[in-house]
Amino acid sequence: MKAMILAAGKGTRVRPITHTIPKPLIPILQKPVMEFLLELLRKHGFDQIMVNVSHLAEEIESYFRDGQRFGVNIAYSFEGRIEEGVLIGEALGSAGGIRKIQDFNPFFDETFVVLCGDALIDLDLTQALELHRQKGAIATVITKTIPKELVSSYGVVVSDENGRIQTFQEKPSVDDALSNQINTGIYIFEPEIIDYIPPNQNFDIGGQLFPKLVEKGAPFYAVSMDFEWVDIGKVPDYWDAIRGVLLGTIKNVQIPGKQIFPGIYTGLNVAVNWDKVNITGPVYIGGMTRIEDGATIIGPAMIGPNCWICKDATVDNSVIFEYSRLGPGIRLVDKLVFGRYCVDKTGATIDLQAAALDWLITDTRQISSPIDPKEKEMIKEFIKQNTDFP
Repeated sequence: MKAMILAAGKGTRVRPITHTIPKPLIPILQKPVMEFLLELLRKHGFDQIMVNVSHLAEEIESYFRDGQRFGVNIAYSFEGRIEEGVLIGEALGSAGGIRKIQDFNPFFDETFVVLCGDALIDLDLTQALELHRQKGAIATVITKTIPKELVSSYGVVVSDENGRIQTFQEKPSVDDALSNQINTGIYIFEPEIIDYIPPNQNFDIGGQLFPKLVEKGAPFYAVSMDFEWVDIGKVPDYWDAIRGVLLGTIKNVQIPGKQIFPGIYTGLNVAVNWDKVNITGPVYIGGMTRIEDGATIIGPAMIGPNCWICKDATVDNSVIFEYSRLGPGIRLVDKLVFGRYCVDKTGATIDLQAAALDWLITDTRQISSPIDPKEKEMIKEFIKQNTDFP
């Protein structure tokens, strides 16, 4: 069976992570989110998968290639151009990407599933497909019921008693919301859906295709299902996903590595004197990471591979990406560290280099030049006056 994963977006709401990592490759404890989707599709018999790519397309293609090692077949549709030897992404919109593939050569010749490449789900796709066919739908949106006070963050679906969609509301206020059924970005389409998508232009599924289906009176339905759905739409969502895995509230993701103490998991060859550090789980520590004596790690926390946590540093309820070196005495509480950026749990970002704080958080692959005594005293004074960072 056939499916499509939407992977062309820039992921602007998940910056700074998506400056260098496309959203489908954002790691959930070292495993890209799109890999979980491939496993789900394979489980339900979807083994022919199209992926549209644009932003950092080569990263996605290099990781997943033709899909053989994941038990599926993958092909890619690039959206963009080459300018002076550089790939320039120009996404066509979620629906425009589908039309581009079909215009190249008719691929969607049977019922197919479309998934957004940035969500963790454990949906029973087989049951969803059956419900779609029972309704005789040309298009089905899988919806999920959420508390009404949360609807302002999502697209709301309004349907009649038979599930036929009447209208949509894009992130309405709580008072204006006509429903608490939200669009999960999981769709089931018949090939005829292509006729509603104009060729050679940017066209969005939620904002343009779906209102057109309602206007034309097409057999267009919502199916509400109970399943685990973790949308990685914004930095706080990613924060919550990592915490959820570590705390066990997200059931379909296993903590990798080896559990050496209750709630403490590590990758290969972690260098640490366990009796000389203070660690409270749940914590995951990636392979080839060094933790110096006197460091404190308070979970839920993730420290990526090849990191270096220096003496007396504190990592509390934080996510540290690979190759990060945290200097002596630094205290990180409710932070995400990615490259030259430090982000708090609300998504507010500090560029460490621009803020002249990049001596506190560096790259373990850098060869640091010696620090003169005056600068050492400045560092000591900064740490003394700042019990939290930044």
